[in-house]
Amino acid sequence: MISPFLSQKFRFWAFVSMLLLVFVHGYNLEQRYLEPSSLVSESLTFTSFFEYFTANGIFRFRIPMLFAISGYLFALGDTKPYKERVKSRIQSLFVPYILWSLIGLGLTALLEQFLPTQGAVRAADLSQPIAEYSWDNYLFRTLLHPIPFQLWFIRVLLVYNLAYPLLLRAATRAPKIWFPVITLIWLMLPINFGFFEPEGLLFFTLGVWLQKNNVNLETPPRFVQPALWGVAWVLLATAKTLTAFYAEPAAPVFISLLVLHRLCEVLGLVVAWFGMDALVRVCMAQRWVQWSSAFSFMIYALHVPMVNYLLHPAFQMWSGFPMYRLQLYFLLPLAIIAFCIGVGAVLRRFVPPIYGILTGGRGMGEQFTKTYH
Repeated sequence: MISPFLSQKFRFWAFVSMLLLVFVHGYNLEQRYLEPSSLVSESLTFTSFFEYFTANGIFRFRIPMLFAISGYLFALGDTKPYKERVKSRIQSLFVPYILWSLIGLGLTALLEQFLPTQGAVRAADLSQPIAEYSWDNYLFRTLLHPIPFQLWFIRVLLVYNLAYPLLLRAATRAPKIWFPVITLIWLMLPINFGFFEPEGLLFFTLGVWLQKNNVNLETPPRFVQPALWGVAWVLLATAKTLTAFYAEPAAPVFISLLVLHRLCEVLGLVVAWFGMDALVRVCMAQRWVQWSSAFSFMIYALHVPMVNYLLHPAFQMWSGFPMYRLQLYFLLPLAIIAFCIGVGAVLRRFVPPIYGILTGGRGMGEQFTKTYH
């Protein structure tokens, strides 16, 4: 069992991570696809600096946070038989993965039928025209490379859950071998191989290790000074951002950016978890935050490809306003978050069985530790 406050922290940071995910995907500089070592070809302005600093800097702790929470919570359920847990994960991960993948395909196909929305789909450049798909394109796009590209998280999480007995042994019986090896891979290999993702593997097994060793997650270790680590977090994210604007493409530059990126991830994770308890208490005391956080999965699953398809039309509508890109960076994600929560609330209220299937049972009112991971 975990304490009520620890459960609150899990729920809060899972919710915040989903909110930040929408902002990261709402990044609207010229080169929209962000990698750890992404460089920026446009000039440095307040807008371009702020967007890169947040979207590819201080917000990047969210994925390690989600994987660590998932690993910790999954390890809590070790009393259940493995076959029962696998069946549960098929229902809570695989089924929603397939359904949301198909929803992305269907939405894209529908929007391609009308000239006003066809241009928005083309501008997003998430897929070739659906009319050109062969049967293997449909299969590939449904199972391995969905148009809602954020679903990769569910895919690799399902693989880690299926491989849990092996990962549990690695993390608990040979931690002095496992963690140095996977950390080195994480540091130097920022590649998603479809079913193997080094970042997820590291932090998922870290969550497992923390739970199995009953590590105190409510009090920071002595060597963790959240205030100092927070300053370092901001400074390193600033250094990464400036490097991305001014450095020339070269192997040492890409390696430096990757190292800075990894440091920002770790510092952000530690500072958020151990240094922002007051924020957690204040926010989770608000009923509207508690209510909204139940729709974290809806925000995750529904926001892409919407944010991509709306960005180009929003640019056309907003371009006459001063600092319109920065305004859109805030307003478009907020509007999409509100829409996702609204859709989730309507589905849960009027068709709860459908809502339950689409979310894998999350947000239906049960305890967070039983349904979210």
